[in-house]
Amino acid sequence: MPATRITLRRSLAAAAALPLLAVALTACGYGSEAKDDDAKKANVSSDGKKLSADTVKIGYFPNLTHATALVGIQEGLIAKELGGTTVKPSTFNAGPSEIEALNAGSIDIGFIGPSPAINGFAKSKGKSLRIIGGSASGGVKLVVNPKKVKTLDDLKGKKIATPQLGNTQDVAFLNWISEKGWKVDAQSGKGDVSVVRTDNKVTPDAYKSGSIDGAWVPEPTASKLVAQGAKVLLDESTLWPDKKFVITNIIVSQKFLSEHPDVVEAVLRGSVNTNAWINANPDKAKASANAALKELSGKALPPEVIDPAWKSVQFTDDPLAATLDTEAKHAVKAGLLEPTDLSGIYDLKPLNKILKAAGKPEVADAGLGVK
Repeated sequence: MPATRITLRRSLAAAAALPLLAVALTACGYGSEAKDDDAKKANVSSDGKKLSADTVKIGYFPNLTHATALVGIQEGLIAKELGGTTVKPSTFNAGPSEIEALNAGSIDIGFIGPSPAINGFAKSKGKSLRIIGGSASGGVKLVVNPKKVKTLDDLKGKKIATPQLGNTQDVAFLNWISEKGWKVDAQSGKGDVSVVRTDNKVTPDAYKSGSIDGAWVPEPTASKLVAQGAKVLLDESTLWPDKKFVITNIIVSQKFLSEHPDVVEAVLRGSVNTNAWINANPDKAKASANAALKELSGKALPPEVIDPAWKSVQFTDDPLAATLDTEAKHAVKAGLLEPTDLSGIYDLKPLNKILKAAGKPEVADAGLGVK
């Protein structure tokens, strides 16, 4: 598939069955050291086994939809499962750059949206990555200037922002426009609705200046706009069965998965435990995620932004594979992705092993798993 056809990006359970060990934070907020120095030197994981790698490099976005990574690293819940294997975190603002880092070996495991995962898998002809788990669902809204847009039909002729050409929200909005019977050229964004590709960091300023009339965006950008007077016209979750759709996956390079399956399994245990802790302690988890965002960006989100944004994101181990397949079909329909065989994009065996051991339901790969 031509590399120029698509730029896809991102684009955040009950209590854990196994008790979580309380962990002290480091000064920088990136997890904690194992208490037993001898165990640390030996790379001993939480189950007493020596792991095969000294370090694991994990990438994610400084977004609430990536809170599994934010909280898991901030609270040391991932580090606890790795024992002496050191977590080296890296943050990204765009899916393509995270995929490039994965392909280059700069990161081993990444939290990322469905569209860049699909794109990375397709461009490598199925050889670069696997999706090994879920992280988050939801957290995407269509917000508009209520003085200019009062109903969904009023969007015709208006300027609506999405984060990036071909990214997860861009594809979703183009598909919604198509289902309305309206026409938009996917590449230029021109048509019955003007789709304006705008980086999430500048979207609030674009809205304030009046250069856009609204935006189809993830959290916390949507709630930032609402804090400026915008109105939520549509929550994307209402368009999906059971109001669930994947917004964040966990991916791993196939090379790292092959060489260090024990480390991958330890990170997944940390992710499962983190999601359980988030769901059991939503207020503490929200504060932890905000503290991590403050360290990464220099500024915490105010209550009027983080409170509604946090409520709209669901944290789940299930990668919601059927919805990823649907999103890929939407991209093909929009002309942003060549028809692609996604068979083998998932390897959920390690995750299901962990879930089964914890007495939790296993998750499905929608027929797209490794044979």
